[in-house]
Amino acid sequence: MPENRGYLPEGLSAPPLYTLEMLRRAVSDGAVLEGTVQRCDGDLNLYLQLGSTSAKIPREEVTAPWISGADREIAVLSRVGKQVCFTVESISADAKGAPTALLSRRKVQEQAMEEMCRGLTPGAVVVGKVVRMEPFGTFVDIGRGIVALLPTEYISAARIRHPNERFRVGQKILAVVKVFDRENRRITLTHKELLGTWLENASRFSEGDTVRGTVRGVMDYGCFVELAPNLSGLTDQREDLREGDGVSVTIRSIRPERMKIKLQVIEVLPPAEPPETLPYWITDGVLDRWVYSPANCERPPVVTEFTEVP
Repeated sequence: MPENRGYLPEGLSAPPLYTLEMLRRAVSDGAVLEGTVQRCDGDLNLYLQLGSTSAKIPREEVTAPWISGADREIAVLSRVGKQVCFTVESISADAKGAPTALLSRRKVQEQAMEEMCRGLTPGAVVVGKVVRMEPFGTFVDIGRGIVALLPTEYISAARIRHPNERFRVGQKILAVVKVFDRENRRITLTHKELLGTWLENASRFSEGDTVRGTVRGVMDYGCFVELAPNLSGLTDQREDLREGDGVSVTIRSIRPERMKIKLQVIEVLPPAEPPETLPYWITDGVLDRWVYSPANCERPPVVTEFTEVP
């Protein structure tokens, strides 16, 4: 796995057992710490227990100001039971003399975003953690609570209906920065470019092979079966197949010039769980351009360009 350019996604490491002295040092040196949120009250304040010290992240310090509306409330509520990064702003005593800490997650997010604005570029490969999935896309923490959107259409070349067909919440993944809107502090990711070109994936198979696949599309003229996240083939139409079905298929022909693979279904199998580790062909660096299609393909090339947006 590549380094994440200095940005640790929340929840990828177990936080230490904090002592009161450690927390006091954090106040003076501005260190970024991590802990697990235990409760969110009706006013959207978050509460943590840091060793023997009770801690609170006030509502206005939970998320950065560029997150607004319904997204802001979801961003707060979704933190319960999960780890968050924060700075310790102050330590005081409650009515019984017990230490309490006031924390800020917003400050960590703003610092991370400023660092990203200076160093992150479209085409950069980053490490992230899946924090939430919706039919339209996956929300990925790419460091210190900075969440970027990975649209479902950019997850793989083989089309899926929902990100949960490819990922699970908490999974560590790689992605590529597709668009970085610096003014509005919004980052859009893409993922399929890391999963190999058509030819790279097709080279793993030979005509006559019988392999496992997943039905991704049922049409009048046939069914599309995924052989790998970035490679699908077409089989004859069958009334007993549904999207998401597992199948065993025999590869009848492979035609790079048309980007076509002809398949024959042998039998229906139980559906498979999303893999813990995805088959990445690219794991680091900065991409300028990515071409999915073979060089001699007769069809219009499928290309991703990575350019800075004004």
